[in-house]
Amino acid sequence: MSLLDDVVSVPRRTMTLFFLIDTSGSMMGNKIGAVNDAVVNVLPMLDDISKSNPDAEIKVAALEFSNGINWLYDEPKSSSDFVWQDVQASGLTSLGAACTELNSKLSRNGFMQSASGSFAPAIILLSDGGPTDDFQAGLAKLKSNNWFKAAIKIAIAIGGDADKDVLKDFTGSIEAVFTVHNIDALKQVIRVVAVTSSQIGSKSSTAGETSKQEQVIKDVTDTVKDIDGAQSEAAPAVANNYDDWD
Repeated sequence: MSLLDDVVSVPRRTMTLFFLIDTSGSMMGNKIGAVNDAVVNVLPMLDDISKSNPDAEIKVAALEFSNGINWLYDEPKSSSDFVWQDVQASGLTSLGAACTELNSKLSRNGFMQSASGSFAPAIILLSDGGPTDDFQAGLAKLKSNNWFKAAIKIAIAIGGDADKDVLKDFTGSIEAVFTVHNIDALKQVIRVVAVTSSQIGSKSSTAGETSKQEQVIKDVTDTVKDIDGAQSEAAPAVANNYDDWD
């Protein structure tokens, strides 16, 4: 027996990517269709990142919110096992309820129970309007959650009517809010944010380095500059960014 026969593989830690998706009535049609297409197309990319990372496995969780809230699966799935189920749009915008539900799952008794340990999650919020429930109460609970405090948090404002102040409150800074104005921009920004957050979020940090949140914001901002119909809310474009969802 060689020494190699005695080598035991070390379990990888987990990094969970959360999609929080507004499925209210205003998302009906091309907006929700673009979200469905984008997530389906990005899942294989996340799987490639996961397979090439010796330290972390990427898992995916998705929460839709309209009149109520609904997880697509009862627990996070590995990126290779996550089969996207197209979400449909109708109803109101229960973002406060979504925050409360996310808070309950960001715990060792919820979704953060990996035996080998977990990296802080990455959370992508997508919305085209404003909350119709008590958002501030739900967010207050969430902001006290240590997993949420440490998480990468990016918001994608779908169209000019999205409440940027709400998205800023959720992410903690206007720099983490990106607006899209057409179908192609929405698909591209979902891909960029999901891939960048997964790449950076699944790596170990070194003391003194730029935080993962800051690095994701920088990398996404640099890429968004070259996407027609997309902008960082920290430096909004003054022209050519009108909504076109046809």
